[in-house]
Amino acid sequence: KDGRHSRGSGNPVILPELIETIQIIMKKQGARMDMKNKKKTVMDETLKRVEKVFNAFKELGKEDTPSILLYEKIKSGYESLEEDEKEGLFRSIVEQIEVPKERIESLVDDIVKCGQNDKRWPRLMADLRVQSYSPRLIFLRKVSHFPGGLKFLLDFRGDLLAAQRYSKFDLTPLDLDIVLLFEMWFQEGFLYLEEITLDSSYRQMELIKNRDFVHPMASIEEMGRRLGKDRRCFTLYHRLLPYEPIIFIEVVLTVGLATNITEIMAGAENGKKRGRVDTAIFYSINNTQNGLAGLGLGKMLIGKVVDYIRQENEKIKTFATLSPVPGFLEGYLRPLLKGKDENFILKHTDVITFFSKKACSRILGNGGTEIPESDQFNRALLDILSQEAWAEDDSLKKALRNALVKIAYHYIANEKNVRNKPLNPVAGFHLGNGATVSMKNINFLGNPLTRGLKESCGIMVNYIYTSSWLSQFRRSFRWIDRMEIKGIFRQRR
Repeated sequence: KDGRHSRGSGNPVILPELIETIQIIMKKQGARMDMKNKKKTVMDETLKRVEKVFNAFKELGKEDTPSILLYEKIKSGYESLEEDEKEGLFRSIVEQIEVPKERIESLVDDIVKCGQNDKRWPRLMADLRVQSYSPRLIFLRKVSHFPGGLKFLLDFRGDLLAAQRYSKFDLTPLDLDIVLLFEMWFQEGFLYLEEITLDSSYRQMELIKNRDFVHPMASIEEMGRRLGKDRRCFTLYHRLLPYEPIIFIEVVLTVGLATNITEIMAGAENGKKRGRVDTAIFYSINNTQNGLAGLGLGKMLIGKVVDYIRQENEKIKTFATLSPVPGFLEGYLRPLLKGKDENFILKHTDVITFFSKKACSRILGNGGTEIPESDQFNRALLDILSQEAWAEDDSLKKALRNALVKIAYHYIANEKNVRNKPLNPVAGFHLGNGATVSMKNINFLGNPLTRGLKESCGIMVNYIYTSSWLSQFRRSFRWIDRMEIKGIFRQRR
């Protein structure tokens, strides 16, 4: 009677609603199957792309494979890979292209049994060096022999370093192999210093303009304003990459330390002060090749430029930077003020102690004299720093000045990352190079422009390179005097 069964047959009658439900379920299952099949197809295609490049690398590693066609296959195949595919390639190279254990096992046993004073010791060690030579170095060297090969390896290592930051696998062995080659190639005879002047080619000036990420330029005319009598730009080139600088530095000659970047960016030169300049300020240093990170080329460039300027003008005694503090607001102050301070030495409850009672009252805007609760104060402070208007408010600037300078100095000098290096990357670069910094070198509103306020609450820093540092540098790089310098004939404004 209810229509659930047919009369006399005993067979169930399926309701239309149930049929529709079953159809929906079947469609969903079909869609899931389609999605599963699509994912499998995508995965298969990914594996094929990675395997194709990997096999080409292995083939190139064979001693009798000098084919440029194989290199072009590697280059085009690699450039078509996505980031996760490149990580898969790096992992395959590390895990599958390595010295086989059986090659060195008996040799290692002989070394363990041999005394260091044994006559066989030098020969055993020489044999170990030969037998443990990384097979990855064979194809890496061969890549460098092809046109554009060095640039390919620079980009290759840049991608490798990026992958290392998020990969669950240890890709260090491949990186160490590449670094071993780079340390040999980026030395005396391969490098030369060139000064970019108003006489330099348009192409050179445009490259510098496009690669300045510290203080970006909007036009080639702006680049021109950074060149002249007291405004200099030096680049380091590699002989195999003559059309692309590997690192460059922009310098302004001043009377005393420059503490505000807007004065430098204005481009005006005071002719009356030209004869009295005594300081060289490095205000923009840019590494154009991510693959050269960690090789010390920045230190090399700074040292050579310091030496060059000193020889050119003996009156210049002070060498310093005017550097930004990237990450000070977003990477440090903001999480600190929100209570996310587990990775910092300074704690959120400490922030208020840097401010006077009067400054606290101004920040809270209540005119009171009582010491406020730290969380309430931190919220008010963060709200102010998140807006650019405070940089135009004299009373707020007065309330913030001393505290921000002290907190910024603590951040630069004391806060460390997991490797016990300065948490701020710019501080890590200059302090690692041997520069010094003190609280008097922290410049409040040294960059009052929008980017400076958002990046570092307007703070800029002078890192000082002392004369003793230069002496130590010259001992470390004894060949630096022989580095070729181009661009001798300069047009001065």
